Amino acid sequence: MPNSFGAPEISVQDVEAKRKAGQTFIWLDVREPNEVAHVFIDDDRVITVPLSELAARQLDALPAAAQEKDAEIIAFCHHGMRSAQVTAWLRQQGWTNITNMTGGIGAWAQVIDPSVGTY
Repeated sequence: MPNSFGAPEISVQDVEAKRKAGQTFIWLDVREPNEVAHVFIDDDRVITVPLSELAARQLDALPAAAQEKDAEIIAFCHHGMRSAQVTAWLRQQGWTNITNMTGGIGAWAQVIDPSVGTY
């Protein structure tokens, strides 16, 4: 199901294929610290920047690697709605290669890696 923000999406299966192929991308987790403390994806590509921090600090909240407007970024959250919002917002700011992971970490746990857990 497309998101209401009109953000381009990528399936968890396609993200897993990129991960398995060793592709370089920034996996932007926009969940809050209390959520990350319970359930997280253990991968060096994951960078956590909570939506609340993005709201407060705007683009300054992004790490240097994500400041590049053509960097490949895959955003995710719990179910994919907050990350769709971030994806749409960054695209409005000129980012050209950011997509939203459909279904978020919930879909990841359900389809790709149940050991991640759910909440």
